[in-house]
Amino acid sequence: MRYAVLGDIHANLEALNAVCGALEGENIDKYLCVGDLAGYGADPVACIRKMRQLKAVTVAGNHDWAAADKIDIDDFNDYARDAVLWTRETITEADKDFLGFLELIYRSEDFVMVHGTLTAAEDFDYMTDFFKAARTLAAMTVQLCFLGHSHVAGTFFERKGKIEYDTNSAFKIEPDNKYVINVGSVGQPRDGNPQAAYCIYDTRSQNIEIRRVSYDVKTAQKKILAAGLPELLAARLEEGR
Repeated sequence: MRYAVLGDIHANLEALNAVCGALEGENIDKYLCVGDLAGYGADPVACIRKMRQLKAVTVAGNHDWAAADKIDIDDFNDYARDAVLWTRETITEADKDFLGFLELIYRSEDFVMVHGTLTAAEDFDYMTDFFKAARTLAAMTVQLCFLGHSHVAGTFFERKGKIEYDTNSAFKIEPDNKYVINVGSVGQPRDGNPQAAYCIYDTRSQNIEIRRVSYDVKTAQKKILAAGLPELLAARLEEGR
């Protein structure tokens, strides 16, 4: 099987289209999404529709559940809250139902998938340190966990009882190791690189690869501003922050 693993699309249709275009010749068998189809960007309806057309297996992100009015947004910062409120007014009731019914965790024989952490999936916590990585690694009954939320690609892995972190974009899965793989962000990268990020997982070769692709940032920015969303949400796309 060859999986395409996407995450943190954040209603950025230009970025999603660029990623899908780059994947056209990759013989992808199944699409996966670690959450946050909605939020920040100006095309939530089109992005939801496209991922549903791809039959992507998708877990809930905090912005997805917020758009569906399923979680409190008091803890969201001002511009994220503004985007959620705008999204709620923009998407259809069917979209809200779809986002609201997304599960927090998806498990298969080969991997598990969550937006933030396995041990507190409902809190949408960030996988930002070795302590949180250790807890998720301990909770894993399979070798791989795919997640997102921080918008920064990177991998925590456990080898011979020691936990390490690596930002290598490509590696081979070793039989005795466990891996927590952040696939980065399609629609709003925050690692200083504005290119859209996505992951390919090949079960036959046991290879993981994080790739980047350029997209029409200017058009995505213009749409955000035309929608009346906060200017910061447009500006940060060009900066990759």
